[in-house]
Amino acid sequence: MRIALGIEYEGSNYAGFQRQSTLKTVQGELERALSIIADEEIQLQCAGRTDAGVNATGQVVHFDVTKERPDRGWIMGTNNNLPNDIAVTWAKHVDDSFHARFSARARRYRYIIQNTLYRPGILNKGVSVYQGDYDVDLMQEAADYILGEHDFSSFRASEDESRSSNRCVHFCKVYRYGQYIVFDIAANAFLMHMVRNIVGSLLTVGNKTNSVQWFRDMFDAKDRNLAGPTAKPHGLYLVDVSYPAEFNLPKRQCIGPIWMP
Repeated sequence: MRIALGIEYEGSNYAGFQRQSTLKTVQGELERALSIIADEEIQLQCAGRTDAGVNATGQVVHFDVTKERPDRGWIMGTNNNLPNDIAVTWAKHVDDSFHARFSARARRYRYIIQNTLYRPGILNKGVSVYQGDYDVDLMQEAADYILGEHDFSSFRASEDESRSSNRCVHFCKVYRYGQYIVFDIAANAFLMHMVRNIVGSLLTVGNKTNSVQWFRDMFDAKDRNLAGPTAKPHGLYLVDVSYPAEFNLPKRQCIGPIWMP
């Protein structure tokens, strides 16, 4: 049987999603908990391998298993064996043609900035704090330039091992939500650190360190050394993964700046 799960996690305590032999990861914790419930060794496939410190409200994984459990059993049993900062939000038996990574049509990330003079208490690892004035309209004007299919080498981490740096960005929206600045971006797939590198460069436009024309020229140059700094991992969320309607996967309904539609 193949089971798909919806996963959310707060990533500050983990060295990213992907399993590592000597470090604590989200995948490692999930596989450990699921193996207890399945009474056999479980290995996961995920929709997106998030970096260290990055969060998720809409991660999707799948695994193959021989033991039968009801969907509710996978949710409740796994959650009982997970740390408090990782949770299964839904479970569904799926056809063997489903693959959490290769069946995905798009991934959607949100980067949340608290634009205040002070740091938060409750969300101290759920947002990144940036002080000063930021022009959202200027950042949106710059962000519009990266829509569509392009070579994103200017926003590609040096450690990225992807065969191609071409990606297709479906939308990139920048808006203010009270004291928060939200960057909302969806693409067919993302390079390593791509979202954080885009945000870091947009912020230099927003605070008028650089111009919109600088952003365009830097992007066209396809040179990471010309771009802005990498934004902090805190505040970045994988919020949604899109799949063909035929799989009929559940969607978690939430409200607030992280989960707004």
